[in-house]
Amino acid sequence: MSLNRSEQRVFDYLQGHAEERQFWVSKVQSICRGEREDAAAVLRIEPELWAYYQERSVVVPVFREAARHEGPQRTSMKNLAELLVRLWVEPRPKKKPIPPQMP
Repeated sequence: MSLNRSEQRVFDYLQGHAEERQFWVSKVQSICRGEREDAAAVLRIEPELWAYYQERSVVVPVFREAARHEGPQRTSMKNLAELLVRLWVEPRPKKKPIPPQMP
């Protein structure tokens, strides 16, 4: 999976900060428990990751510097959201197809 620069920055930050990572592991798992499909969970996680990126851009030097160079435009965090779901959430059991009924 390929992450854009902003997504990679968040991922690297989470890898290096255990408390932040644990917060996000819990958040991602909680959101996934509340959704029937992973795709729906990704749609809920993605804007929260962007809000987190903006919040970190005020206080963390590496984010602040990137925001200064890249500007305030919205960047997708969808690939990162998908990656976090894959890494931190147990795969859902596959649904068994219903066998056709014989008349």
